[in-house]
Amino acid sequence: MPDQWMIQATTFGNCNCLINCGCQFNVPTSYGFCNFVTAGKIGQGNFNDTSLNGLNYACIFAYPGEIAEGNGTQLIVIDDSADNDQRAALQKILSGQAGEPGSNHFSVFSSMCSKVLETEYRPIEIEVDIAARTAVLKVPGLIESIGEPALNAFNGDPFHIAIARPAGSFEYNYAELGLGTTTVTGAMEIQLDASYGQFCTIHINQEGLVQAA
Repeated sequence: MPDQWMIQATTFGNCNCLINCGCQFNVPTSYGFCNFVTAGKIGQGNFNDTSLNGLNYACIFAYPGEIAEGNGTQLIVIDDSADNDQRAALQKILSGQAGEPGSNHFSVFSSMCSKVLETEYRPIEIEVDIAARTAVLKVPGLIESIGEPALNAFNGDPFHIAIARPAGSFEYNYAELGLGTTTVTGAMEIQLDASYGQFCTIHINQEGLVQAA
């Protein structure tokens, strides 16, 4: 019997694109390549009989060209508080090995990577306020990231923009957009400055996106 799993997580992502990220609008990337970090705090989750509640994760991806052209590099980071069963479960999900191929964003992005670095287990601090479009992500010695609202150029007030995906998405139904600034050190050095930031809840299982009722 195929693995039965589900995760519902509050997430923050930051890529090098402008706020009209090509992945979200079905157009090319802003600069012809893609580097991004995505991380989440799992509120509810399971992998078969293994609970994933309360665990955090982060993934780093880098593609030399458009994602669809492949040749990307991936690094998975799993909460160091996870036990062996939880680590194995999250490894399968985050590397796209669980569920139907292409049914969720982990599967899609991982399938475009020709190089996968050894998974790291570290403490992960992540706080996300989706409505406020703010986030803090810290993985000591590896990732420092903040998310914040974009500002209205005319009056300096927070600028509200969001994406609704009632159908056709493999990641979310609704996401708030803002800006992110991220520094990644170590084997994958990445610097993102006030670029595309995404704040949303994901709810996926072995079949793909769990649609809102």
